Amino acid sequence: MSPPEAVRAATAPEVELGEFLAGCAREVDAFLDRALPRATGPAATLGSAMRYAVLGGGKRIRPALAMASAIAVGGRLQDALPVAGALEMVHTYSLIHDDLPCMDDDDLRRGQPTVHVRYGEAIAVLAGDALHTLAFDTIAGSDGPPEVRLGCVERLAAAAGPAGMVGGQVLDMEAETRTPDTRGLEAIHRGKTGALISASVALGALAGGGTVRQADALGAFGRELGLVFQIVDDLLDEEQTSARLGKSAGKDRAAGKATYPAIHGTRGARAEASRRAGIAHELLAAVGEEPGPPVKSDGMRLLGALTDRILHRSA
Repeated sequence: MSPPEAVRAATAPEVELGEFLAGCAREVDAFLDRALPRATGPAATLGSAMRYAVLGGGKRIRPALAMASAIAVGGRLQDALPVAGALEMVHTYSLIHDDLPCMDDDDLRRGQPTVHVRYGEAIAVLAGDALHTLAFDTIAGSDGPPEVRLGCVERLAAAAGPAGMVGGQVLDMEAETRTPDTRGLEAIHRGKTGALISASVALGALAGGGTVRQADALGAFGRELGLVFQIVDDLLDEEQTSARLGKSAGKDRAAGKATYPAIHGTRGARAEASRRAGIAHELLAAVGEEPGPPVKSDGMRLLGALTDRILHRSA
């Protein structure tokens, strides 16, 4: 089933959501394969490391959120491909750097050796840097009105920078020496995970022809969804195996990291994830009240189903 057909079929959530996600993954992987440098020429090693990191697996959740968001405001899945690819590049760059010995010092990611294990630390740093810059080049050089491309670049930069992902990662590292309270823990999660997930749905809305108000409303939904994602991620780190997760399990507790299970216990963390998912659904329902193109039920249903999938995921 092609991606557009998968979207049209999205009426019985689980089966059709799976088809939609598979279709999104095929589309974005093909796009990334075209966008990434080849493993040839003078910079062959760099190209090889970038392709190894990006094309070596991953759930493509952020691209799928962007594509569903584009559909929700009346656009096409393909309208969001450049921002979807850029989001995956930024996400992958963050994983490469997060795994470095000076950070989390991990040797497994997406079921394979991390980039610094395979290529060395210097190439891993440079591969991450190259993905970061290529992401913005991908959006800037895409089709579409200049104001839309500029808006997408601005939002992605804010989500990835000191007020978002990078700032959240710093807070996460500092929390290893002083345990934060609930508000501090939320700030960590909103930065290191929630900011990019929020940007995913906002960028998808802009790329799909939605208004700034609609993008903002979907971004607010994404902020809560980002918390759900990270709380569940914290739970999976404690409950699942490395083989199941494709990354080293149990490292958060071993490193003394601040997590929802560590502060609130497993039951409390699950309750908080469910509560935040409920808020996300409420915010999603309110998107249709914003001025702009009428929202489309297919895209809204996909975003709702993705929220439930993220809440109940097991890997």
